[in-house]
Amino acid sequence: MTVWQKNSGNTGRGPLRHLRTACAVVALGAATVSGPTILFAQNYSFSQVKIEGNDRIEPATILSFAAISRGKAISAGELNAALQRIQASGLFESVEVVPSGGTLVIKVVENPTINVVSFEGNKRLKDENLASIVQSQSRKVYSAATAEADAAKIVEAYTQAGRLAARVDPKIIKRDGNRVDLAFEIREGAVTEVERLSFTGNRAFSDRRLRQVLETKQAGILRRVIQRDTFVADRVEFDKQLLTDFYRSRGYIDAQVLGVSSELSRERNAFFLTFNVREGQRYAFNQISTVSEIEGLDAADFQDTIKIRPGVVYSPTALDTAISRMEALALEKNLNFVQFEPEVIRNERDQTLDVVFHIKKGPRVFVERIDIEGNTTTLDRVVRRQFKTVEGDPFNPREIRNSAERVRALGFFAKADVNTRPGTAADQVVVDVNVEEQPTGSLSFGASYGVNSGPGIEIALKESNFLGRGQYVAVSIATASDTQNNSLTFIEPYVFGRDLKFKFNAFYNTSSNDNSYYSTKMFGFSPALEFPVSDNGRLELRYSYSSDELFDVDAASSQALINEQGTKTSSGFGYTYSYDTRVTGLNPNAGILLRFGQDYAGIGGDIEAITTTALVQAQTKVMQEEVTLRAEFEAGALSMLNGQSSRVTERFSGNNKIRGFESRGYGPRDLNGNYDALGGNFFAAARFEAAFPVGLPEEYGITGGAFLDFGSVWGLNSATASAANTLGGSDDMHIRSAIGLSVFWTTPIGPLRFNFSKALMKEDYDLEQNFDLTISTQF
Repeated sequence: MTVWQKNSGNTGRGPLRHLRTACAVVALGAATVSGPTILFAQNYSFSQVKIEGNDRIEPATILSFAAISRGKAISAGELNAALQRIQASGLFESVEVVPSGGTLVIKVVENPTINVVSFEGNKRLKDENLASIVQSQSRKVYSAATAEADAAKIVEAYTQAGRLAARVDPKIIKRDGNRVDLAFEIREGAVTEVERLSFTGNRAFSDRRLRQVLETKQAGILRRVIQRDTFVADRVEFDKQLLTDFYRSRGYIDAQVLGVSSELSRERNAFFLTFNVREGQRYAFNQISTVSEIEGLDAADFQDTIKIRPGVVYSPTALDTAISRMEALALEKNLNFVQFEPEVIRNERDQTLDVVFHIKKGPRVFVERIDIEGNTTTLDRVVRRQFKTVEGDPFNPREIRNSAERVRALGFFAKADVNTRPGTAADQVVVDVNVEEQPTGSLSFGASYGVNSGPGIEIALKESNFLGRGQYVAVSIATASDTQNNSLTFIEPYVFGRDLKFKFNAFYNTSSNDNSYYSTKMFGFSPALEFPVSDNGRLELRYSYSSDELFDVDAASSQALINEQGTKTSSGFGYTYSYDTRVTGLNPNAGILLRFGQDYAGIGGDIEAITTTALVQAQTKVMQEEVTLRAEFEAGALSMLNGQSSRVTERFSGNNKIRGFESRGYGPRDLNGNYDALGGNFFAAARFEAAFPVGLPEEYGITGGAFLDFGSVWGLNSATASAANTLGGSDDMHIRSAIGLSVFWTTPIGPLRFNFSKALMKEDYDLEQNFDLTISTQF
């Protein structure tokens, strides 16, 4: 056996110069192995193994890593492999293997124990967040390789936060007792923002419109507070999918995002992103038909459920809705394991699509069970009731996907994954629901300002998943210069495990000198039940009770108001029917809301009346979806019964019905004394509005609008009209109108709206308002 001491200056040409044995000193990762290099040219056999230098690590542990058998001949390569195994354990700073006759000496230097792990220089990411990322922990063995890996993980966390220039260096401070303090020195660097978002290949939609689709935003004047202008690679991938979905939902079935080019600025603090889009042609539906491939099943019944009409722009949502309708009909007919597969046939000549729905017999597969995991607060039943499918039902993949969307739409979970796997039998599947809880309660403090109401504050406590039961509870207190509104709301969305919503609302409101010379106190509560009556229609049935007091009427006020002083109670039932396609409609750019309700007061209480209200709202987008058009029609009527007269607390005031007028600024008025606004038994309003870009970058959040409003409040009972003997015909129906411009500004402190208006039609006694500013924020 010949032993050579390693020497970097040795230039000898001995026959064993290039050989390395199992006892060579090996450098692995960041660890350095010191000591002599011993070269062998023969096999070895050891009768004993001697271990030196170990303090905390048991000899048996080291021997288990070495895996060398006593008395068995081993080669130099096997000896080297033993050294490598010991070194790879990560427990030692250096390892040396030295054969000495029949004894193998293993010399080790143990890695120190970590005393404290600390983070220095971090401001954007908290210590507790970084501690959850790294593997190095106190009282564990220090490993240089692990520390380097932890530093890389911290850099990745900063990269996800948009700080691509972040640098992290692990440093150790030696302590007594073979211990070290591990400190990660962090240089966070500046946020790498998206300076510009641009597109190539887009002809149907402008850059401005496509920027609205993306989750990533350009950096603008509010770059210090807007976080979505930070460059995050994963977000860019998500944006590619958003763009693709946007185009395909509008008939561009071949649309693709071919790639995203990202250019880093010279200062490395900003990116310039360009999305390369291939739009393709826009297609519309043509012939829609159904074909039954099941003997004895008539396809005509299913054809009637399809609401797609020729000429309508293609949308995947339209196909999904049609299939859902056919599946619902199949369930009504007790037809299980039926599949509806759409076959789309292109007509390239006229860019239309023929769709044939094939009705086929599907595989007989049942849902064995639904497993829910991860819900530490939310009860299982809250998640389970989002599934129309229960254990033992036929397996319907589409319904499972829809159920997953309903679970996500609850807003209770940061993540909700729904997957299926084979069950205990070939015809069984198990549905796994894995959720991750997120906070659902909030305590908010708000501020508001209105030209009429002045400054105000609001305190609100809300919980949308009360006690994990999926119930909604809210308490709010809002005060302005002349008013105070307090409310309590409770909603149970699923009574008896069905889509039956129970609501309870209570309020206590006061006002004084709200553009008037009197004060009011109003208290009331209303329990209600709401349930679906069609795909887009819902019906609410309610009971209402209120106690309204009118007091402190000024002596110079109208005699009608003086006569109406006092407290009256109202008790009765009511209903509201609503039809809403804004969310579930097939057109992503248009929707309507219809609402009609009546309340009958006269079941106890002092008031006998019927109050009827109606509302119609419609919205659509035009001009490459950059301009939003809205139209609203609203009306109401108060009919007193058995000769009773209405009071100002029951009559309509016209507030917030049309713009351009002050609070209680139009409608019946006593033209004597204080010129008191009396309100009316009837009102009608029509509001038209357009919202459009004003040429500023979209990330500034500033858009413009124009509006035109018409409306009137009119009608008094004869007794009220007689008491207000100088009305001068102000209780007649006089149409008012106003035109104006709006500036919308979405700011980090809340949405601001500036209205500049001019009354076109008004009466001499009306109170006009040419400017209005509203702001509402939560902090």
